[in-house]
Order: sequence, then structure tokens, then C-alpha cells
Amino acid sequence: MTTPNVIEAQESLRIPRQIERASTELKARFSSKLKLNSELTRALVSFQANKKLSGYRWFKFKEGFSYPLVEYVLNSLSVFSGKIIDPFAGSGTALFAASVRGMDAVGIEVLPIGCEIIRARKAALQNRRRITAAIQEWIKKKPWRNSKEEGIAFPHLRITAGAFSGDNEKQLESYLAALGQIRDKATESVLRLAVLSILEQISYTRKDGQYLRWDYRSGRCLGEKKFDKGKIEKFDDAIVNRLGQFSEDLEHRHDFFDQMTRGSGLGKIDVISGSCLEELPRLPSNSFDALITSPPYCNRYDYTRTYALELALLGTSEDLLRTLRQRMLSCTVENKEKGNLKEFYGSEDIERAEEIFESQKTLRLICEYLEKLRDNGLLNNPGILRMVRNYFWEMTLVIMECARILKPNAPLVMVNDNVRYAGVAIPVDLILSSIAEQIGFDVEAIWTLPIGKGNSSQQMGEHGREELRKCVYIWRTTKAKQAKRKGLELALQQ
Repeated sequence: MTTPNVIEAQESLRIPRQIERASTELKARFSSKLKLNSELTRALVSFQANKKLSGYRWFKFKEGFSYPLVEYVLNSLSVFSGKIIDPFAGSGTALFAASVRGMDAVGIEVLPIGCEIIRARKAALQNRRRITAAIQEWIKKKPWRNSKEEGIAFPHLRITAGAFSGDNEKQLESYLAALGQIRDKATESVLRLAVLSILEQISYTRKDGQYLRWDYRSGRCLGEKKFDKGKIEKFDDAIVNRLGQFSEDLEHRHDFFDQMTRGSGLGKIDVISGSCLEELPRLPSNSFDALITSPPYCNRYDYTRTYALELALLGTSEDLLRTLRQRMLSCTVENKEKGNLKEFYGSEDIERAEEIFESQKTLRLICEYLEKLRDNGLLNNPGILRMVRNYFWEMTLVIMECARILKPNAPLVMVNDNVRYAGVAIPVDLILSSIAEQIGFDVEAIWTLPIGKGNSSQQMGEHGREELRKCVYIWRTTKAKQAKRKGLELALQQ
């Protein structure tokens, strides 16, 4: 017999009709903009299409989009000149793709590993012959094997302790010591990227979105079910193979480095290390001709954990790791409200952003429902509500600043995913497009992929399967846009 408490819990989990109606109305509002694009594939809008491309295959930055996608988008929108920006630069794919076209590019990236990848690629481009020779010398002499220097201890964080076997950690430390003897900064940068790129291969860990998964051989395996990663590569084999790949790409491959060095028309690449919430307000108005980006999704992924090994090698302390987690766009349940935003935005900017944020009916109803579930202990993590609310609030500020720094009629291209919590599909694409419209963008199109994204097995078990849209948004600043410096109201009328 079903008890009243069970019935009450089941009723609480039933999605309110107000949310369903609001979501339907929002979808109807943008129905003419939702366009199936059969040329887009899941591989194209993810790292998958980069896996075999020289230069891009050097580091598996899975959260990024592909070089062919950037080419496709820029060609489709006839963007061939000017200056481009990516406020969530990741490993710099958009920057290098724009540079090939002769466009100057600026990226903002909060994670040190992203900045390191970009700097190393730039160093390889600017010093191709010298670095190729240095890599081949390292492959030949293997200085980490024969070094008389004492190894440099891997600077473990608590989250990374025990990540390597004794032999692998010893050879890794010898490599770091040999690296410390290099005086040429460009060569050092590329050789450091090589070892950064194999840390997962030689460790007991595997990146798994919200955390690192630990192989049972580490002694840190959580839960009753043992995780078997399979083959864990030996350091020597992994680093020689990776250095060989670097050498091959620099000397023989033609799909990246030859393109990037084929003439004097190469665009300049700059990377700003920091949070785009803090750095965008510092950039001049009306200064960019296009923007292409993929922000962190509202999916609970914690990059400070998945990239913990790489961040540790780069000298990230425990305190800095916590600071990085909070400076990132709110995309994990551990993100707190960012109380320092008024340091970067004028009071009128904040007020206008709050007005736009609070006017999103679908989002408000979803947050009210998640709050009810949380208060009744029916949300599997109470931090989900705070994450969802803060994600859209912070994105409102980001979109407002993007409107300001873009020139009139400039395109903004964004790759993002819709998400689902407690059975509720959150139409991230439509809510952000609604926010963008109110800020002053024209929503030109929301390209949808032919195949969407399934929800988690836990969600399917409780709420059934529902395919979520995977999208690329195309927004454009209006021709009569007069986005001004903070302290002045954005002109929203044409």
C-alpha cells in the first residue's frame, strides 16, 4: 500500500504545469530561430574532431570545440578579417583558427593549464626549427634517464596524492629535473607541455567530469565497485611517444603548423590569464569584429578536479585551487555567490543585469521548483539550485559585456548544452537567447544538432529518457547598437 508520505514525495517530483507552459511558450517564441543543421556533428562541436590534427592533438582538452567547427562557423558567417575574442578560451582553438585567417585574436582563460597550452603552441610556432631540434635531441639522449641531478618532487595536492606508481613518479621527477636545466624558455614550455599531456596516461586516474576516477590499484578506489582503468603506461614509453608526435607534427605535418607559418598574414594571438567576469569589463568598447566561445556548461563539471594533476605540476597550491574553483563561472555545486562583482561592474550595470535576469520567467519557475525540492530533501545535492541560479546570473553579466566590446553587427557564436535536473529540462539555449535579446542582440539562429544528448542513467531511471538539444547559438549585435562604458544604460532600441 502506498503511504501518504510516498504519495507526497511523488507529487513533489512531478514537474509543475507552470514550468511546462513557460518552457513551451519560450520555445514557441524562438521557434523560427531553431534550425536543424545537418552539417553539425557531435564530433565537430567537441574535441573529437581535433584528435588527429597536428598541434591540436598534443593535449586532450576534451571540454573544447574543434578547429574544423571554428572554420565552418567563420566561413558560414563570412568572417575573414578583423579581430576575434574568446572569453572562455580553453586550449585556444578559436584563437589559432582565427590567426590562420590573418585575424588577431584575444583569449581569456582562468585555468592555468589552458594558458600553458596556448603559450606552448605559440612558442612552437615562433621557434619551430629550434624546438624541433631540441625535441629530437631529447628523444635521442633521454636526459631524464641519465641525469645526475636529484629529481624534483612532484608537487602533489591532496587530491592527487598517490596518483603514480613508484617507478613512474621517480622517472617523472627526473624529467622535471632535466626540464629545470633548460635555459631556453620556448623549448622548456613545449617540453613541459609534453609531460603535462601524458599525466593521465601514466597515472591511476581518469578524468570523469565531476572528479577524478581512481583505479583500484591506487588503493584510493571509492565505492564497492572497483574501477579498472586498464593499461597504465610506463613513463618512458609515454613520453618518448609523445615527444615523437610533437617532432612529427613540427617537421612533417601540414594541417596545422604549415598553415600557421605559411606567410606573413598570420594574426597575433594574445591570452589573458584570469576570469572573464573580471577581465571583460577592462576591455575597450566596440573593439572586436567577432566572438566565438564555449563557456563551461551548467553540468556540475569541476575542471579544478579533472585537471588536478596538470594544475599540481604547474605549481597550483591548495589555496589557489580553491580560489580558482570560485573564480570560474558557476558550473559546479561548490561554487558560491561571487560577492566581488561590484568591483568590476558599475551599479547601473548591475541593476540592468538584475532586471534582465529576474525577468526570465522559465528560469524563475525552475529555480522555485528546485528550491522546493531542496527544502524537502528531494534534490540529490542542495548546491544544484545555487549553481543554476548563479550560472545564469553570471552569464547575464558576461553577455552584457560581450555586447559592449563587440562592434555593431558583429556575430557572437556560442556552443553550449542544455541540462536536466530533478526531471526538469533546463533550456539553456532559449534562456540565454532571451537574455541576449534583452541586452541588445539579434538572435539570428540557434543551430541544433541532428542528434541530441541523453540524460544520465539516474535521471532516466527516475524520470524517463528525454533527449536534450545540443546547440550552436548565432547572435548578432544590432546595427544601431550603442553599448557604452559601465555607468551608462545600454541602448536596447534600434
